[in-house]
Amino acid sequence: MTKRLTLCADDFAQSGSISAGILQLIDAGRLSATSVLSQSPHWPELAGELKARAGRVDVGLHFNLTHAFGAPAKPLSHWLMKSQLRQLSQPTLRDEMLAQIDRFAEHFGRLPDFVDGHQHVHALPVIRDALFDAIQHRWPEDSLPYLRAPDKLGHPGDNRLKSLILRSVCTNFDEQAQQRGFATTPWFGGMYSLTPQADFAGLMQSWLARSPNHALIMCHPGLPGQDADDPIAACRSREYDYLASDAFAELCQRHQISLSRFQPKTVAP
Repeated sequence: MTKRLTLCADDFAQSGSISAGILQLIDAGRLSATSVLSQSPHWPELAGELKARAGRVDVGLHFNLTHAFGAPAKPLSHWLMKSQLRQLSQPTLRDEMLAQIDRFAEHFGRLPDFVDGHQHVHALPVIRDALFDAIQHRWPEDSLPYLRAPDKLGHPGDNRLKSLILRSVCTNFDEQAQQRGFATTPWFGGMYSLTPQADFAGLMQSWLARSPNHALIMCHPGLPGQDADDPIAACRSREYDYLASDAFAELCQRHQISLSRFQPKTVAP
């Protein structure tokens, strides 16, 4: 039986080379979603190219608090600690979320299909409440975006400790989001060490084999570039090469995978 899978490339607009790689993979039918860093200075010039492809993929907002496009941009460790201690300002975070939503819509011409977070910050305590409030302030109740649920991580990748930490700090996100009326991704994959030594092809085989119908897998492809602020640049080109390859197409065929835009988990398998 064919399995529907949403394969989402994160970090669109972080740089020109990352975005070019994502656009090429969309054109090749190797992605079914991408999420946008709307604070990026590249976003205004890239929005039109992505909008021209919007009928083929879901286009979402990649909520950012850690990449230095502008304030607030503190390291992930700051947000992890402060969120667990409940020492963050929900109104300030809500305003930041609204600003990123509005910048997305200003250049794309509409609201995003979904919201996730750079380094999964959207699902941390306090930040998640600001997220829910901001979305419900901007969207009609009958057309809310779907949300990525990191606590539904279904495969540890090659780093079990990283996976355990993610599930722990994002505990109950899925349940709380659904209580607020949001559709969420029922199974999430794509987590790994993001090192050049990682076996991305082998991991993708495991993710596709393990994933149920209507799962979401994140990825981080891109063409080679000169972004000195990108700590995973070496991984991006390796991911791009594999996703563009015949081997990936054959893997999808072998596992009867249909790369598809997301459908809520209420849809029957």
